[in-house]
Amino acid sequence: MRTRELGRLGSVSSLTLGGAGLGGVWGATSREEAVATMRAAVDAGITWIDVAPSYGRGEAESVLGAAFHGRLPQGVRVSTKVQLGSPHPQVVERRILLSLERSLRTMLLGRVDALLLHSNLVPDGFRMPRAAATQERWATEWSIYVEKARPVLEALVRQGRIGAWGITAVGLPRTVLRALESGPAPAVAQCVANLLDSPGGLRQFDDEPHSREIIRTARARHVGVFGIRAVQAGALTEAFDRTLGDADPDMRDYVRAAPFRTLASELGEKPAVLAHRYALSMEGVDSVIVGVKNRTELAECLRAADQGPLDAQMVARIDACIGPV
Repeated sequence: MRTRELGRLGSVSSLTLGGAGLGGVWGATSREEAVATMRAAVDAGITWIDVAPSYGRGEAESVLGAAFHGRLPQGVRVSTKVQLGSPHPQVVERRILLSLERSLRTMLLGRVDALLLHSNLVPDGFRMPRAAATQERWATEWSIYVEKARPVLEALVRQGRIGAWGITAVGLPRTVLRALESGPAPAVAQCVANLLDSPGGLRQFDDEPHSREIIRTARARHVGVFGIRAVQAGALTEAFDRTLGDADPDMRDYVRAAPFRTLASELGEKPAVLAHRYALSMEGVDSVIVGVKNRTELAECLRAADQGPLDAQMVARIDACIGPV
């Protein structure tokens, strides 16, 4: 598999194995199939695995523990996350440490190569228009990030308990950009990277997502970029594997992407393969996280990686068939 440079963290495979699918977020799978998929991904040359406690309430981390029994194959690195929210400032450090310790026990590991803040970053006092009632559980205000969370993450790196720290860059765009532009900056960021430039159901704000500006800013700051949502939660595949209503943001993206599926059919290619190749073609994306739940889906992603990025003419053709939002 091709490799790329992940910001300051060195060489990484062009695909990263994500844990959401293995944790059952994108439809049903079994522990046996998830473990087999993780091992197959490593055998195919994937060198980074990204999981989180929220992926199946620890299931993705449990799969990693079951797959490797605390002994990662040589060259394989792992990241997990902490869902901080906006707790009282006095408990921020404890919440981060407890989350990390629980994750390490579940994965049977002594450390991780990166710990990512999984919360949406928002300005102090900001209320998410679409989820204000629940945002304390998953949105972190700027002052908590700067004064409490970021120093704890920096300290964990100095102590050698984690290799690096990062953010999931799907919060309010202006706050995400501020986090990337101010120091100390994260070593890595997970950024929306798909042909729709859409975070889908992750978008809890009215502002434009500015997905490509976030990627450009990360690259300019030498922050490694993991591309997420390459198939936009299934909107860029042939069909969803879960039931969604017409008003669901991911379903709206699926409808919008109809011309893209027509183009894929004309080319004799599966939409998911073409969508992953598009994400691999996006400037500034170092490694594309694939949210597969079984070996069949993994094989499609591996085929996309084998075929490599699309040429400029095909990217332009895809962009033209989708058109502006």
